Amino acid sequence: MRRRLYDRYFLYGTIAFFALIYSLPAYMAIVTALKYRKDIVLAHAWNLPIPFTFHAFSEAFKLLLPNVVNSIILTVTATIISALIGSINGYVFSKYKFPGSEIIFVFLLLGMFIPYQIILIPLFSVLNTLHLTGSLIGLIVTHVVYGISIVTLIFRGFYDRIPQEIIESGSIDGAGFFTIYLKLMLPLVMNGFIVVSIWQFTQIWNEFLWGTTLTGQSSQPITVKLAQLAGGQAVAWNLTMAGAFISALPVLLIYIFLGKYFISGLLAGSVKG
Repeated sequence: MRRRLYDRYFLYGTIAFFALIYSLPAYMAIVTALKYRKDIVLAHAWNLPIPFTFHAFSEAFKLLLPNVVNSIILTVTATIISALIGSINGYVFSKYKFPGSEIIFVFLLLGMFIPYQIILIPLFSVLNTLHLTGSLIGLIVTHVVYGISIVTLIFRGFYDRIPQEIIESGSIDGAGFFTIYLKLMLPLVMNGFIVVSIWQFTQIWNEFLWGTTLTGQSSQPITVKLAQLAGGQAVAWNLTMAGAFISALPVLLIYIFLGKYFISGLLAGSVKG
């Protein structure tokens, strides 16, 4: 009994230690954001902001507001579209086997392993041909297409858990492909939508490379504008750190309030039968 208690103390102590280590960058960022610019000195970087001010946060929010709106439109739209397409793909690959379906599925999954940098030039060329470069629509299409692989894989795991007899009974009652999908399948894979939505939202919101190369000045997401705040020789570090917190806040809130559903959804989709 005492040994078990000591093991628990050791485990909690280890977790607390690493949590403290990983929290140091966040501490440095918040104390810098709350300082006046004249008080930001390297020798006193760890000191608490006395006096503190929220001016950097209000200034950063004003500068980043158009880009925050762009990121919200981009992330929400691309997440919804990719989730819907992925749910249909997962449904087909799980419940409607056809000759070569597994081979097609494998090639579809290869998209997950293609680095952004490799396809950047041909991607730009395709979007330019479609007259979508420099627009938010082009970036939405890019994230939807690139996200189909992982989204399809996740949904297939959820559909594999659903007995084939449900589809057979629906077919006997005269239900067609989309009727079975909408009325029987979708209610049973709601956890899949939660997992996919959180995953896609996080990936798209934090993405930088495509945002800086495929968009114009008026359609840049928040990550690009945030990088511009840190550019130049005389950087207002309090403004940059405040902008970083504003940029991270949506993802942070999602994991605080929906993190348990994300974990439970992943576990639900990982077991067949």
